[in-house]
Amino acid sequence: MAEKKRVRLTVAYDGTNYHGWQEQNNGITIESELTRCLSQLCGEPVEVIGASRTDAGVHALGNIAVFDTTARMPAEKFSYALNRLLPEDIRIRRSEEVALDWHPRRCESRKTYEYRIYRGEFPMPVRRLYTHFTYRCLDVEAMRSAAAFLVGEHDFKSFCRTGVQTDSTVREIYSLTVEEEGAELVIRVCGNGFLYNMVRIIAGTLMEVGEGRRRPEEMPDILNARDRQAAGPTAPACGLTLVEYRS
Repeated sequence: MAEKKRVRLTVAYDGTNYHGWQEQNNGITIESELTRCLSQLCGEPVEVIGASRTDAGVHALGNIAVFDTTARMPAEKFSYALNRLLPEDIRIRRSEEVALDWHPRRCESRKTYEYRIYRGEFPMPVRRLYTHFTYRCLDVEAMRSAAAFLVGEHDFKSFCRTGVQTDSTVREIYSLTVEEEGAELVIRVCGNGFLYNMVRIIAGTLMEVGEGRRRPEEMPDILNARDRQAAGPTAPACGLTLVEYRS
């Protein structure tokens, strides 16, 4: 019998038609599709472990997943074989062998997300699945000032969905920028990890600052409150993309 090996996948997907990453009973997920295709390909039950459990409707350019198998196929060939089986809105960008004890959620890493906002008088149909539309004028400089308060290590409990069980709500944000790309406003955040809905709540809060409903100087008070009700709304999932994972 062939020896077991662990294979790491770099996975890109359009999350529009999926109930998020994590396998569940009420719908098709990215993880369930990977599990289905890998089990078929390997001829054995396969368990997939993902680095980021993205929500329903969230996209990714490079999420990371691993699985163990005794299949003889070389690790680097799994990307080609899987892409022939997976739906066209999920693609493996790379496959490679890693140590059997390498775990995507138990190693030091940097994750980068982008939240895109389309600004205009009317929505743009071809961008509706990948941006959040607003017709409101946004004060970009005020949003940048507010974002600066969130950089560094903080307790982000105010920016986490209520009721989520986690060992700690302390995270470190390495950078948080707000940039204009034509009609789109891009909130780009890089950190060592993110709480459930954290990036979408940050985006929703920054948009309230941009609309003049909050002052940038309120951000430290929101952090210190450690209360979800202190922060702004959770921005819609469609604007969010996991763009990079590095370990």
